[in-house]
Amino acid sequence: MNIFVNEKIYSFEYGVTAFEVRDIIKKDADIVVFNGFIIKEDVILKENDRLVLIKRGEIPDKEELEHLLVSRHTPSVHQKIKNAKVGIAGLGGLGSNVALLLSRMGVGKLLLVDFDVVEPSNLNRQQYFIRHIGMKKVDALTEIIGEINPFVSIESKNVFVEQSNIQSIFSDVDIIVEAFDNPKSKAALVNEVLTKMPDKKIIAASGMGGYFSSNLIKTKRVTDKFYLVGDEFSEARPGQGLMSPRVCIAASHQANMVIRILLCQDNA
Repeated sequence: MNIFVNEKIYSFEYGVTAFEVRDIIKKDADIVVFNGFIIKEDVILKENDRLVLIKRGEIPDKEELEHLLVSRHTPSVHQKIKNAKVGIAGLGGLGSNVALLLSRMGVGKLLLVDFDVVEPSNLNRQQYFIRHIGMKKVDALTEIIGEINPFVSIESKNVFVEQSNIQSIFSDVDIIVEAFDNPKSKAALVNEVLTKMPDKKIIAASGMGGYFSSNLIKTKRVTDKFYLVGDEFSEARPGQGLMSPRVCIAASHQANMVIRILLCQDNA
């Protein structure tokens, strides 16, 4: 029978176990990932099961690195999302977090769109570091993603998004993540996509200010191509700022919805 070991196919007799395969192929591996789950007890393998064998502290070669990066995924997930292209409009608290989450998932292509630079007040919730202050956000985030998953193809556009350029910017993406702070920009993007880009799905956000309960943030499917994340009432305003925990929760909702759409699980 065929077993995938670090994404290479090997043939074994029926009845072979995970630890037996480890001892044959990589005896010094101290982490054994079986179909996305680290196992401590041996299991009998079946046809097309997947094992990833990892030695702690060992830096793999480039050929093997991508497989190890996604070793904790459910089998077949990586193959389904690797060819996708996701556009992220705005690289602040939402967008920078969404970009990193999708990079860690192994989404194959990201389009990063923002016109701003990193400044100190961004650091309370956005995925940048002190060394990035003054850098264009598209450049800083491209650098960070390259340090996490160099197999993600990044296209960046340092441009202010407005109604006149929305279609040209996002023409070739599968899904658009709306991650703007500016309500006018939010409305322009959502309206343009819903009325003039029938082949695109968009995930927008509304309501994540203050320190209300995190359980109020949810994902709602508004139409078959429009999804809304947030609590829909706690917009940022004087006396009700934006803080990392709730912003990151909303960003995680958006990233998770992207993956669900790509895996055709968005009807549930």
